[in-house]
Amino acid sequence: VAKDLGLQLTAIRDRGVRVVAEGRTQYFALHGKTGHLVTAERIDRENLCESVQQCVLRCELIAEGEM
Repeated sequence: VAKDLGLQLTAIRDRGVRVVAEGRTQYFALHGKTGHLVTAERIDRENLCESVQQCVLRCELIAEGEM
């Protein structure tokens, strides 16, 4: 994520960059030392998508301040 945004790792922390998703469970997070997008919770496809062929989890990346 840091690389894709063109930010240094310190900028990720300084800008308060975080991953948010709808619902209570946050399945993704940013790894503070690498800037990588990682899974934060176990993802159970059968429970989330049941009989849907294509399972998609949407999330947003929020960064404080101007980019």
